[in-house]
Amino acid sequence: MKSTRFMFLYLLIFALLVSACAPATPAPTEPPAPPATAAPTDVPPTAIPPTPKPTMPANPTLILATTTSTQDSGLLDVLIPLFETETGFTVQTVAVGSGQAMEMGQQGNADVLLVHSPSAEKTFMADGWGKDRALVMHNDFIIVGPADDPAKIKGLSAVDAFKAIATVEATFVARADKSGTSTKELGIWKKAELDPATAKPAWYIETGQGMGASLTITSEKVGYTLTDRATFLTNKANLQLEILVEGDNSLLNVYHVITVNPDKWPKVNYDGALTFLNFMIAPATQEIIGQFGVDKYGQQLFIPDADKTDADLGL
Repeated sequence: MKSTRFMFLYLLIFALLVSACAPATPAPTEPPAPPATAAPTDVPPTAIPPTPKPTMPANPTLILATTTSTQDSGLLDVLIPLFETETGFTVQTVAVGSGQAMEMGQQGNADVLLVHSPSAEKTFMADGWGKDRALVMHNDFIIVGPADDPAKIKGLSAVDAFKAIATVEATFVARADKSGTSTKELGIWKKAELDPATAKPAWYIETGQGMGASLTITSEKVGYTLTDRATFLTNKANLQLEILVEGDNSLLNVYHVITVNPDKWPKVNYDGALTFLNFMIAPATQEIIGQFGVDKYGQQLFIPDADKTDADLGL
């Protein structure tokens, strides 16, 4: 009995000694936190950064005096916002006849002109009112009238058409606003050796308004008028008028951009004017001009000409 008790006590002491000598099991711990990193600065691949704004010009306001045809056709609604975005200039557009636009230039009330009266423009430049002049584009003038064509002008030359209108005293609507269109019209009457603008016959109606308004009056009066093609096509859906005379070489309608001479008017925004001139003759802008109206009317409303000279167009 004593031997058994001694053996049990011996085993108990041995077990305690072994347990005390064994290495302790470490307590479980949380996994280490990842090292802190800086917030990402790269733009996500799907994000498109906004187009940076151009540097603000020293004088950001630019006054453009232009013809009603460029305004009424919608061309300026495309080009002006693009110019403003690219350059930082803000354009104040005054749409009047070419003659009035050049008068604004002579008075220092405009910085840059977009006009279509070549003979008057040459005088403007010769007198020193303009600094730079560049060919931009052309389209053509057409004579429109009622579909039944009471004066029987369809297919005639411009001069013969005007003679026929005067002979039967059909209603003719004239702008009489010193515009390029008005100048062209008066030139045709002169070639026809007629002068209704002076004689003021009852059949000759002067509106003193732009091309869009004059076309509306022509339609209402069931008359004839001379118009640029672009404005007519833009308004055609609201008019009871048809193209009756077109393609005459004398009906070419050419546009130039002119900067007002800072030597005459030191306060004009010449930097802005020159920027606008260069914008209008730039290849990208010329491409836009050439495509304008094609999708809607199936034809170009303006032909870009910056790569040509006046001589190329017979001016």
